[in-house]
Amino acid sequence: MNILAIDIGGTKISAALISRDNQLTHHTQIKTPASASPTQLYEALVAITTPLKAYADGVAVASTGIICDGVLTALNPNNLGGLKNFPLKKTLSTITGLPCWLLNDAQAAAWAEYDYRHENISDMAFITVSTGVGGGLIQQGQLQLGKRGIAGHLGHTIADPHGPLCGCGRYGCVEAIASGRAIASQAVNELAGKDAKAIFTAYHQGSLQAKTIIENSASTIANLVADIKAIIDADCVVLGGSVGLANGYIELVQAAIRQQPEALQVPILAAHYHHNAGLWGAVLWARKH
Repeated sequence: MNILAIDIGGTKISAALISRDNQLTHHTQIKTPASASPTQLYEALVAITTPLKAYADGVAVASTGIICDGVLTALNPNNLGGLKNFPLKKTLSTITGLPCWLLNDAQAAAWAEYDYRHENISDMAFITVSTGVGGGLIQQGQLQLGKRGIAGHLGHTIADPHGPLCGCGRYGCVEAIASGRAIASQAVNELAGKDAKAIFTAYHQGSLQAKTIIENSASTIANLVADIKAIIDADCVVLGGSVGLANGYIELVQAAIRQQPEALQVPILAAHYHHNAGLWGAVLWARKH
């Protein structure tokens, strides 16, 4: 079947057609509405699906937030402009007239990255470091979703109980320290107001402030990796997202994990599917189900 794949992120919404022989065509993207009210998200989904839906037999969605019974909500509402309890499956079925399959974007990416490596591993985690920090867990070859869709929300584990307030309502979450939004929020003086991409540029230009912020993010992710190893004994951890795949970032995380006790060290790999891991995972999941 030809599948219309959609990836809904905190920054952008991507869509592409995936053919029966897994060729990706007609890739397009738009900005996620700054204030993702139900009306604005509906209009964005209409805009991105209308040119493609006639060529598809089904819709596969990877979305930031919690997906439960076809409804999208956000553990950290800041990542979706305050949106919560949006009937995503029903909405897309109505817009396209096609059957729909939905996954959280990091869960979808975890499934894609596991599918690529499944001959060699049975247990792994995927971490996306992007606008927020998300995750997905594979145990004994099975994607862990949880009864309420929250399994794998690794960014909302605690890195520092005295850390900054996270959008989810907890203090010191990994997301509040290591994410792209958190990186930008920590910048002061000459870097004040810069986004994460600009801070990475400053890091590569030798800025000591940028170095401190980026290395703190990477160290926080390395601690999360060690926690994951202790909990599920992962064969590997795959890193993705705009920050996770930024030039030099994975090397910082790998260096930090080598400072952990040997039993908690685990290979950290870059996402094979790069920034399209969510799209591919949603498609592979749809084909499987």
